[in-house]
Amino acid sequence: MKKTPKAKPSLPSKDELLAFIAKQTGKVGTREIARAFGLKNAMRAELKRMLRDLASDGSVEKRRKKLHQAGTLPDTVLADVVSRDRDGDLIAIPDEWDADAHGPAPKIRLHVPRATRPGDAAGIGDRVLLNVQQTEEDGGIRHRGRVIKIIDHPKQRVLGIFRSNPKGGGRLEPVDKKMLGKEFAIPAGGTDDAKDGDLVAVETGRAPRFGLPTGRVVEKLGSLATERAISLIAIHAHTIPHVFRRDTLLEADAAKPATQAGREDWRRLPLVTIDPPDAKDHDDAVHAEPESGGGFAITVAIADVSHYVTPGSALDREALVRGNSVYFPDRVVPMLPERISNDLCSLRPLEDRAALAVRMVIGADGRKRSHTFHRIMMKSAARLSYQQAQAAIDGRTDEVTGPLLEPILKPLYAAYEALTRARAERQPLDLDLPERKILLKPDGTVDRVIVPERQDANKLIEEFMILANVAAAETLEKARVPLIYRVHDEPSIEKINALREFLASLDIPLVKSGALRPEIFNRILSQMKGRDNEQLVNEVVLRSQAQAEYSADNYGHFGLNLRRYAHFTSPIRRYADLIVHRGLIRAMKLGSDGLPETFDNAVLAEISADISATERRAMLAERETNDRLIAHFLADRIGASFEGRVSGVHRAGLFVKLAETGADGFVPARTMGDEYFRYDEPGRAMVGSRSGMTFRLGDTVTVKLVEAAPVAGALRFELLSEGRISAARQRPHGARRPKDSKPERHRRQQRKKR
Repeated sequence: MKKTPKAKPSLPSKDELLAFIAKQTGKVGTREIARAFGLKNAMRAELKRMLRDLASDGSVEKRRKKLHQAGTLPDTVLADVVSRDRDGDLIAIPDEWDADAHGPAPKIRLHVPRATRPGDAAGIGDRVLLNVQQTEEDGGIRHRGRVIKIIDHPKQRVLGIFRSNPKGGGRLEPVDKKMLGKEFAIPAGGTDDAKDGDLVAVETGRAPRFGLPTGRVVEKLGSLATERAISLIAIHAHTIPHVFRRDTLLEADAAKPATQAGREDWRRLPLVTIDPPDAKDHDDAVHAEPESGGGFAITVAIADVSHYVTPGSALDREALVRGNSVYFPDRVVPMLPERISNDLCSLRPLEDRAALAVRMVIGADGRKRSHTFHRIMMKSAARLSYQQAQAAIDGRTDEVTGPLLEPILKPLYAAYEALTRARAERQPLDLDLPERKILLKPDGTVDRVIVPERQDANKLIEEFMILANVAAAETLEKARVPLIYRVHDEPSIEKINALREFLASLDIPLVKSGALRPEIFNRILSQMKGRDNEQLVNEVVLRSQAQAEYSADNYGHFGLNLRRYAHFTSPIRRYADLIVHRGLIRAMKLGSDGLPETFDNAVLAEISADISATERRAMLAERETNDRLIAHFLADRIGASFEGRVSGVHRAGLFVKLAETGADGFVPARTMGDEYFRYDEPGRAMVGSRSGMTFRLGDTVTVKLVEAAPVAGALRFELLSEGRISAARQRPHGARRPKDSKPERHRRQQRKKR
């Protein structure tokens, strides 16, 4: 039988060549085409001629020794990030594109992976290497890109407020405290039509030999001429996502209320919510009833967010990117859309709501004896504020709390009394540092600053939530389901040594050996109760502590003195709690929407790092916004004097916290007097080299406000009071009087005026 001879390879047609080139995602050149079509050396010369013809008529083009079909993007492309779309996604355009031949450059929507950490993502102005895929057209964009590498960041980008010039152009007032007093000139052609008061991002140029450095506006971020605008600065300075994506909102709007299916019916249990009067979230409810032997059964029910936010959904992806809600005095940047957080997962009175509940039995000593988790349908009996609940217990009921006092509120407080006994035995770190709250007027400006009173109602909810968080961690550990812990490490050796040196200056000993436990600090704090340095010692002890964080590995919670602890009680505003809810659903077999089996410790370790970073970002943004609001509030009081306390000591000067508002400002060392002030690090003090005058951490001082920079949130003070002078440094009889200090001259001038 004769073998059929193989067909001789032939040159592909023009259409076949173009189709082959268009399909390739990797390198494609003459060699790859010849190999694909089986062309030998004799035919390669003809192939090259065909490719030259295709290139000359514009059908294909060569980029970096690779052939591409004309008018299309290769799989890997160098691109410039130029803008954002209405969903907040970054848009890039290819670096090389023949607009004359193929029209406007195609836009590429950048995909931000889940593991991208705050500060590591690409931004507008960056040059990036992208892996590009063609997708279905979405808003006129049919390419999606994944950042392989950030090739180049733009010239220095500065965030600031644009101040227009009537003759054209303007100047930039930076929002960063580190750039206080520095401005940039914006030429008439570089404003991007920014209006006076707009928050803008500016790309700065090379500083000239004379005059202001220059820059051009590359992004307009919003106007500060409107209400609720101050927080915009922190939102953009820290790249906090604040506009929900369309697919996230569509998914939230399409969500339907949970049904009774697969849930226990607990609607007759009179759970109540107790929150601050201005609370935005109402996702936890509580109940307590006496048990035999003097104990109590405590129930904590938390909105079942996991029913609506399922793994891998659009809501889930965006919640992970946000990590947590961010709370400003003028707005909230929520982790989840309002349809979820303020509607379906808000435990409104007398409305059916899905929840995940834990029932905990405690003894008369406050120790937990047992607990069980349940997926339930509940109906809140009432929504109360802390003040309402406390007033009722103190004998001042209203129309809401009157009927609730005996059956609901008194058992809650009795259970709390039992928990306080267990807390006293456990000895968590007991710091007493007042938290100030900024109240705003309708126009968004500061009305006043208050220190809300901490009542037993506040502490009751805190203790109930801590108990529920411990129960969640114990359940997941026992079931061997991975979880995200809330951990707090003990202070470092370096911080303990520094604290020991400081306490020694107050004649307070700190033990050098033995296990470090919170009760050691508590003994020191109790010694200082009612003394002048009470607040000072509280602050220094706080600064010696490590920062709490999220971790897939458990090393305990030092501050609470707990071996295991996990956040379970607020999945509306913290992604960590959502992970714990899913873990409990998986562990207790409460549904099919639990933690996926693919979520092992490695995945949770990555998520823990991400949400710890977003938490720190939120804390910094909230603090900076408060500073800016207070600086605006005090800007028209230049020259006024205030009482305050030294809140920080640095070789460059003193930080002073005002008693009235809690505002922080700075006293430069060069303005402290007519002598050199030496920084005494162990004593946390500045000491005058000639007079021995000392200003130390915690000292009460009087200062004059000499400068306020509202945009940067910075205040500068001048000292009006004198520091302490130790007996060893008092001026001997007959010795020459030291040169007057500025505070002394000021007081003498004031006496003359009087």
